[in-house]
Amino acid sequence: MTTAADLHGPLLEQTGAFRGNALLLTGPARVGKLDVARAVAAQHNCAGQRGMYGEACGTCPSCRALAAGAHPDLLLVEPRATTSTGKAARRKLIPIGAVLSARDKAREYETHVFEFLEVRPTFNRRVVIVQGAEYLGPEAANALLKLVEEPPHGALFVFLAEDLRAVLPTIVSRSARLTVTPISDPALERALLRAGQEPDAELVAFAAGRTGVLHDPEPVRSALQDARELTNALGESLLGALEAAEALEKRFDPAWHPETLRFTWRDQPPHVRARADTALTALQEALEAYASPSLSFQVFALALRDAFGHA
Repeated sequence: MTTAADLHGPLLEQTGAFRGNALLLTGPARVGKLDVARAVAAQHNCAGQRGMYGEACGTCPSCRALAAGAHPDLLLVEPRATTSTGKAARRKLIPIGAVLSARDKAREYETHVFEFLEVRPTFNRRVVIVQGAEYLGPEAANALLKLVEEPPHGALFVFLAEDLRAVLPTIVSRSARLTVTPISDPALERALLRAGQEPDAELVAFAAGRTGVLHDPEPVRSALQDARELTNALGESLLGALEAAEALEKRFDPAWHPETLRFTWRDQPPHVRARADTALTALQEALEAYASPSLSFQVFALALRDAFGHA
């Protein structure tokens, strides 16, 4: 089993010694920021013997609770994924309702930051992980600032962000910043082997050092296969392209297919990639606007054929 210490040990040396109120971890999507944040929560609540990088022991009651996904002192706050009507949210946002239960009229969050921090820690330190700090609304950020400056019971905030420039300056200025960087391809291959997965060149190239891709590699492999099949079908015939697009519609995963499609097109000339990327962006916008999926994928296939010079 691969741990955060195996992949980001030197970073945990710094976080284990941190005694401030807030950390801001930045880095590309799926680079392992959330894994590091959970490792930080483990460090600050561990009662056992620390590892060589200061990582948590993995065996004390706190570490076992964290491994089981039932740690009473850890709260993960993320942007709302759906609207009150159950549809996918068009715009990512962490609203004020995530912080204060009285402002969560639609009951979008089961646990709220303010109320969570009012309770004393079961172990040593309550930790709030904010996944997507760049999506904090101004009201939510302002409410959090008061808690960050004077955290109840010595709580720790760990903010995660892909783009530092998009995080509100008031959050940045009150946080110690650390960067979670991609690991090397050989280290990624070793991590796959430790997880019982056979490393393959395409998956390693796609991951580009991002350890989060390894959490469940089978959907990634499937999305890469779908991307290849659609791209190959574009040059066969119009009917073949439309059928491949229809097949993709039934399996489309917004978490993986857009990225695997762009990865599949990486060796195309720049002008082809640019036009294909425009077609993909248009598809994503149509789906986010609740347009007809069937029609949207047909239009997407036609636009791709034109981009690749098969129209």
